[in-house]
Amino acid sequence: MHILVTGCAGFIGFHLTRKLLSLGYRVTGVDNLNTYYDPELKIARLHQLGVDAAGIPAYETRRDPSGAFLFIRADVHSTRLYEAFLDDARFDYVCHLAAQAGVRYSLENPGQYVDSNVTGFFRLLEYCRRHPAKRLVFAGSSSVYGTDNVPPYAEDDCTDAPVSLYAATKKSNELFAHCYASLYGLEIVGLRFFTVYGPWGRPDMAPFLFTRAILEDRPLQVFNNGEMLRDFTYIDDVIDALCLTLFHEPDTVDKKRYRVYNVGCSSPVVLNDFVGILERITGKVAHRIYRPMQPGDVRETWADITLLQAHYHYAPRIRIQEGLPAFVRWYRTYYRY
Repeated sequence: MHILVTGCAGFIGFHLTRKLLSLGYRVTGVDNLNTYYDPELKIARLHQLGVDAAGIPAYETRRDPSGAFLFIRADVHSTRLYEAFLDDARFDYVCHLAAQAGVRYSLENPGQYVDSNVTGFFRLLEYCRRHPAKRLVFAGSSSVYGTDNVPPYAEDDCTDAPVSLYAATKKSNELFAHCYASLYGLEIVGLRFFTVYGPWGRPDMAPFLFTRAILEDRPLQVFNNGEMLRDFTYIDDVIDALCLTLFHEPDTVDKKRYRVYNVGCSSPVVLNDFVGILERITGKVAHRIYRPMQPGDVRETWADITLLQAHYHYAPRIRIQEGLPAFVRWYRTYYRY
């Protein structure tokens, strides 16, 4: 079985690729290794997959020693990727995780989000239209719920009022997917991820930022006086959801070609309590600086996962009390604390 994973050097893409390879599948991975955060972390993830990507130029490839994993350094919004590398390939399944992430960064660099998240998704859909796979699963975001809904958020809540450009691009992905599923018969699943964390995580996310600040005795900025509520979802539970929706049919009688699901722990944590857990894990006191809400942020995220449970028997296994210590252990090891 041959699977295409875009964003394979990113946090979720790396974990999914590692899981697929462990199951004996062939994987072609695409990532542009951009500098939104330290590319050395992305290169280190690829090293874990058996690929030395240090210094690799754009639009070149590397393969792991077993031959099961092919890495392509390329932009998903570039036609060159498809014409030079993918048009002769055939994939059983496609998982699209490549995207420009980050709510606050979208305020400063909106064009990058349109290129990666809108044009990139359109190019991939066109590729899948020409070379249909059994199923396309793509990364959505809880940010599409905006501020007009009452948590816990359900898939049929209104998503017409995003409060950041990042959220708007993720909403556009869902609209594009619905059209391509309806017009061209593609089977597509969108997964709205809620605050994913864990080992090898993104440096711009709260677990990473707060852990670093506490271990280095530096002040950490806590927005909205620490009264934000976040549905922290451990990476292993996210990979379970990806594999379930990628390879299995939903347990439902309807035959929709496009579906969207929340992927969360459904057990939200107050940000001040989250910092308190980190203090207990590290044995150190956090130096908190309270800040007001930032533009584009939402006060709370909370996933209603009833639909994913009903269709795929999804059950998150890792609560914050177990997942956060696992992240801190990885962080201490990777950064040699």
